[in-house]
This record gives sequence, C-alpha cells and structure tokens, in this order.
Amino acid sequence: MAHAEHHTEDLLKDLALRASMLRKDIVQTVYDAGSGHPGGSLSCIDILTCLYFHHLRHRSDESKWPDRDRFVMSKGQASPAVYSVLAMAGYIPHDELKTFRKADSRLQGHVEIKVPGVEFTTGSLGQGLSGAIGMALAARLDHRDYRTYCILGDGETQEGQIWEAAMAASHYKLDNLCAVLDRNGLQIDGPTEQIMSLGEAPKRWRSFGWHVVEIDGHDHNEILRAFHEAEHVKNMPTLILAKTVKGKGVSFMEGSLSFHGRPPNKDEYAKAMQELDEQIQRAQTSMGVVARLP
Repeated sequence: MAHAEHHTEDLLKDLALRASMLRKDIVQTVYDAGSGHPGGSLSCIDILTCLYFHHLRHRSDESKWPDRDRFVMSKGQASPAVYSVLAMAGYIPHDELKTFRKADSRLQGHVEIKVPGVEFTTGSLGQGLSGAIGMALAARLDHRDYRTYCILGDGETQEGQIWEAAMAASHYKLDNLCAVLDRNGLQIDGPTEQIMSLGEAPKRWRSFGWHVVEIDGHDHNEILRAFHEAEHVKNMPTLILAKTVKGKGVSFMEGSLSFHGRPPNKDEYAKAMQELDEQIQRAQTSMGVVARLP
C-alpha cells in the first residue's frame, strides 16, 4: 500500500470508519465469547487500523508472501483486536469471530501462528519483541527489504526480556524494526506507575539506543506520520510511544481497569453497541457512504 507523508482527508475518514467498525467487532467478539480482553484491544486498534489499511505491505490472499512486512502483537491478550483486523483485511472469514475462545476454534485468547496472518504465537508477556528482532535479522540475512512491526503493552515492558531485546536491537542496528508502545497506563493489577513505574519511558528507550517518537495513539494522522518517520531512520530501531486510553471508544470502558480482562454484561453490551453504531453512522455520513467496508 502506498505511503505518504501528507495524508488526505478521505484517507483519514476511511481509517476513522474502519476503526469504529473494528471497535464494534472487538466488543461483539468478547461479548459472544463471555471472556477476553476488551480494554487493551480498544486502546491499540487505531494503531492496527493505520498499519493494516494504509502502511503495512501485505497480501491477504498470500499470507506467506516472502516480501510481506511482518507484524507481532507482543501483548497477545489483545487478540480480539488482531482477529478483527485480520477478518476485515480478508485473512479469515468475518463469521469466524463468533468462534473466539471456543474449544475447537483457531481463534484463541492469545494470538497463535496457526491463524492466517499471524506471524508469531504470543501471550507469555515479554517475548514478542525478541521474535520481531529475529524477523528483522532474517530480512537482513536474506537480503529482503521487508520491515517488522511489534506492539508492546506498557505493563509488559516491566519484563526483563524486553530490555535484553531492546539492547540487542540497537546493537545490531536494526533500522528495519519498529516497535509501538501502547501506553495506556493500566495493567491487570492497577496503574503501571503504582505496580512498577516505567518512569520517563522515552529517555529509557533512547538510552538503549532507540530512535523514539511520541504521539497520540488515537490520532490517525500522527500514527501515520510516525510510521513514515520510522522508515527513514538509519542504523537504529524505532520506538513509537503511543499515548492511549484503555477501552478507547466506549465511554464507560475508557480508563477503566475493570475491563482489562472481562467482557461487558448484557446492559453494558447494549450501551456499547449503541455508542459504536452512532460512531459508525457519523463516520459514514462524513464519507457519504452507507455500506460496510471490505
């Protein structure tokens, strides 16, 4: 897909509509399953929307295309976000989202490589960045120009393996690697700064030899510009620190720790669907469309 530093109004409207539709799919998927992680899925969906529907080089009809860009969702519990995106992008049937977390389903609570479009099985936090580094190194060894992207949870960066990986990425000057820190400030046990403070995260990543870009993780224009900037950084990996809101897009889930790992109840589900339908309608009106995007 084409990259551009200056993004058109039509593109941003398209991404806004897709993001709202994906938020609805996330809530629906978790509600149908009766379990899952809506909060962290909603906080990173704008990043995934920009990645898959504008920036990432990929082919849904050829999921193992050798020159595809790679993506690793290190915080693997955000699988509802990943599966919703893969369904919209054409990797899996949209109806398959209804099987989420069922015993015989390939769509389990943590992302698994058996799902088309998933590059790395994750869920044990702290491991995804190491896998992404392996992919970035493989591109160099194979003389291919694909890039590797990895989304990290902020609570996840309390894991020691993340910092070993961060050190390795800068040591090998992996400028084809871009990590995104989903900085929503909440983890399963409470606010990150109370559980294990991340302190001045940008300074920490810079001290490990990374180029750091700080953005609003819900502003599509800022997200796209950050990805564009990362492509032009040489001899060092890039960390996009995306300031986000847990549960973004559903009023009563925003900033709420209770929705880290539980689905909405019946009344909450109805309210969330109403809010998201209204968002979709507004986005469609701004575009002058009424049909669901492919």
